[in-house]
Amino acid sequence: MTVDLMPMLPEIFLLTATCAVLLIDVFAKDFDRQLTYRLAQLSLLVTGVMVIAQFPDVQYHLYHRHFILDPMAGIVKVSVIALTMVAMMFARPYILQRPILRGEYFILHLFAVLGMMVLAGGGSLLTLYLGLELLSLSLYALVAMHRHSSLSSEAAVKYFVMGAIASGFLLYGMSMVYGVTGKIHITDIAVYLEANDASLTLRFGLVFMVVAMAFKFGAVPFQMWVPDVYHGAPTSVTAFIASAPKIAAFALIIRILGYGFEQVLIDWQGMLIILATLSMVIGNLVALAQENIKRLLAYSAIAHVGYFMLGIIAGNGAGYSASFFYIISYAIMSLGGFGCLIYLAKGKQEVNLISDLKGLGQRSPWGGLLISFLFLSMAGLPPFVGFWAKLEVIRAVLESDLVWLAILAAVMSIVGLFYYLKVVKAIFFDKPENESKLKADRGLRLALGITGMSVVALGLFPAQLLEVCRQAFQYL
Repeated sequence: MTVDLMPMLPEIFLLTATCAVLLIDVFAKDFDRQLTYRLAQLSLLVTGVMVIAQFPDVQYHLYHRHFILDPMAGIVKVSVIALTMVAMMFARPYILQRPILRGEYFILHLFAVLGMMVLAGGGSLLTLYLGLELLSLSLYALVAMHRHSSLSSEAAVKYFVMGAIASGFLLYGMSMVYGVTGKIHITDIAVYLEANDASLTLRFGLVFMVVAMAFKFGAVPFQMWVPDVYHGAPTSVTAFIASAPKIAAFALIIRILGYGFEQVLIDWQGMLIILATLSMVIGNLVALAQENIKRLLAYSAIAHVGYFMLGIIAGNGAGYSASFFYIISYAIMSLGGFGCLIYLAKGKQEVNLISDLKGLGQRSPWGGLLISFLFLSMAGLPPFVGFWAKLEVIRAVLESDLVWLAILAAVMSIVGLFYYLKVVKAIFFDKPENESKLKADRGLRLALGITGMSVVALGLFPAQLLEVCRQAFQYL
């Protein structure tokens, strides 16, 4: 029996290219690993072109239905590849000034992207778990890359322990579902639930899986690792963790809940309402008290997870597309937000406090403007893309008759304005403590420009991305 490998060509190419780059890096003589960086970027670029070239218009179930090729998978793959390329542009000048292994850093990014691509196309519980673990193991290693930093080592241990617990919960939940249904394919589980009532054991399995996904997202009350990891990890790694993997985690939750467990919507909808409510409230309120900029962005990320879940709670194609639009928009904003901290760093000296941003608008008007765009977009102010993202998910819960949840989301968005505007105030209205001009690597300035202008461009013309997200769920 012959197997057509064309649908998996991007993944196969990326795996082959990663192994080749790994071997080349072993023999590389340049200390800065310029060659490794360029080959890693080239590998991602070619992979992205392959994904676009075979972008599907309909949904295909391949390789005994372990692999799904559909518009959602295509958009997720293109998004994570593009975000990873920008994240590596931010990372290069950052790691050159620190005792971080250069070659391994870029190679781990390639393996993480491979895991995200497998996750996006997962058609069975087995494929989804393998993709998630490949991604997670790469992220654990990246967090620990700054070996001489006690903060980084502590963050890596916490991330690994919490991630391992989450993986255990997920695998245990999957085993309970398999024990009841005898199925591991997403479509088979959906068919089983159409014909049979969900047993108590199956519901317990679903609870374990939702808890595991809440851990991975950092939703309250499973958020304890987020502030420590965001603060302790190298800033370039935090920028990556806060962006592309969030989109891959969205694919995981949609494959399991949207495709596999749609028939028991009432069971997981209630759990997500609790998670979203707690995340929005606690994330925003705790962020108000933060003076450390990385911890502020960490609690902001927790709040954004709550907003993002609103569309999934709706439980229909319109809600999923709204959440998809939100998570893509947030990934761009978050990547740029942490990228601006790299832009502001002076050599090995990190930007830790909001007060470190004082007078940035006077020292670097263009940089200050782009950074303000990113923070105002996170706040959800027009004309930036963050406004449309929040509007879409709030509209989704309103159409599901969850008016109180929509009101809560709007109120929490107003609360969030305080700490975002506090950052913008420091940039433009406080006197600078240092009058020296900022000098940054050309690639770093380009990456900041891409993220800063993207939130403006997508805010002015959101219809195109919204339409793409809606097409991804035309089958739901």
